[in-house]
Amino acid sequence: MKLLIIGSVAAGTSVGAKARRNDESLQITIYDRDQDISYSGCGIPYFVGGEIEDIDTLTPRDAAFFKKRYNIDVKTRHEVESINHQTKTATILNGVTGERFEDTYDTLVLATGASSIIPPFPGVDVPNVFSVRNVQNAGAIRTYIEQHDPKTVTIVGGGFIGLEMAEQLTYRGIAVTLVERLPQVMPPLDFDMASRVGDHLESKGVRLLLNESVTALTGEGKVEQVELASGKSIATDFVILSVGVKPNTELATQIGVTLGQTGAIAVNPQMQTNVKDVYAVGDVAESFSVITGEAIYRPLGSTANKMGRIAGMVITGEEAAHRGILGTGIFKAFDLTVAQTGLTEKEALAAGFDIEILHNIKPDRPEYMGGKDMVIKAIADRKTGRVLGAQIVGPQGVDKRIDVLATAITFKAKAEDLFHLDLAYAPPFSTTKDPVLYTGMALDNAIKKTARLMTPETLIEQTATGETIQIIDTRSKKQFEKNHVDGAVHIPLGELRTRAAELDPSIPTVVYCNKGVTGNAAQNVLKNLGFTDVCNLSGGNTNYQHLKHCFSKK
Repeated sequence: MKLLIIGSVAAGTSVGAKARRNDESLQITIYDRDQDISYSGCGIPYFVGGEIEDIDTLTPRDAAFFKKRYNIDVKTRHEVESINHQTKTATILNGVTGERFEDTYDTLVLATGASSIIPPFPGVDVPNVFSVRNVQNAGAIRTYIEQHDPKTVTIVGGGFIGLEMAEQLTYRGIAVTLVERLPQVMPPLDFDMASRVGDHLESKGVRLLLNESVTALTGEGKVEQVELASGKSIATDFVILSVGVKPNTELATQIGVTLGQTGAIAVNPQMQTNVKDVYAVGDVAESFSVITGEAIYRPLGSTANKMGRIAGMVITGEEAAHRGILGTGIFKAFDLTVAQTGLTEKEALAAGFDIEILHNIKPDRPEYMGGKDMVIKAIADRKTGRVLGAQIVGPQGVDKRIDVLATAITFKAKAEDLFHLDLAYAPPFSTTKDPVLYTGMALDNAIKKTARLMTPETLIEQTATGETIQIIDTRSKKQFEKNHVDGAVHIPLGELRTRAAELDPSIPTVVYCNKGVTGNAAQNVLKNLGFTDVCNLSGGNTNYQHLKHCFSKK
């Protein structure tokens, strides 16, 4: 049996390796038009920035390794130009010699990956415009920097790679301007969380131009100016294009493989396409959401490896199935960590869920052990109590919490289940009530209406429409005078019981403190005194002031 795999990065090599472990009799050949295999694309920004010194560390495996370890023939710089699935033949161009030849197969795996989207505006094809996709791109960018000593760069696109490149180029002493057509960086996040990332980037010297679109790159033989739809013009020494990727589906459609609603190849849980004996894995294939079951396209190396292993198992007769993904992601922006898993607020609403939202601001460990605040935004379904998603921004401890939450969501945990997790505790690592436990407790209380929450956005919207709401600031006088929620009355928590008569128990009431804990205590006091409609402001005044600041910049 001949297994032909097109593509030799994470997914393709995983298919071959697993298939070989299961079956020594297979004849396995992998073709790739690139010259590097099994490389770490996610490490590219760090090579460009100099944190990774040797580019070879991004390519720890080569063709010789796969031949010796797995008896797999990996042929790089060989492009599969066409496929005839009726005869099960592929036409291949040897990129070194120019020779064309045919190969045959019994089973075909499409691991053709994705390519950087190159916007159609004028000027993208000059030497100082770079995309960020493969090892050659990494080498070209770093060589350009070392040879030309540029002072300025314009990055087009504010996703993962764009922000990581912004960080690394800033570290190299290059002034970064980042252009994003949306009103926020990191489109996968909700606006209120993404804006925290944007503020941090600006504090580190990155110039953000949001709600801006590039119309042209101009200059004499190279890019010298970036022209924007608003009429602005940016002087720049070079340009990085990071506006996303598109799956390489040309060969797939050539043989009648069906594309899914995301534009990537539709596959079943066994990674099989609609065409018999044809599989698709990695960045060319779509996955599906663990939560909704709907198709989802989140091209990540971790998912590609998983898909490849599953296909290798199925091809060799082993039972296996892809269980879907949550779209979990994490990245670093200077000294800030940003992570997300599951559904965001906007995605949950679009999917038809009636949701509860919590903003939990807590240190990753006690302050006396150097703890620093994280902001956790968690989403849960009011009907079932199931946790649907979480986003976390903070300087430390974020990776641990997002992985706990991703695990919990995968196994359909309810908000109340989070509180009962037996998580590791010692002061160097966590608080006695870990932020994950507190998240579950507060979300569960809100769902069961024992301690209802109101987001700052909802409060701003309701007060703007003239709804009658009494807002109580329970902090100290000094904190209140520094800043407070618009229209708030100052009654410190210690005075609330004796001054409750100043308030109308029949009017909807919102209480708050700095981050939420004291606000919850005030909420309980008023409820016990007969107030029937009391909400605690989610994330307290800290979260409110942040969102108010963000709206003012829109």
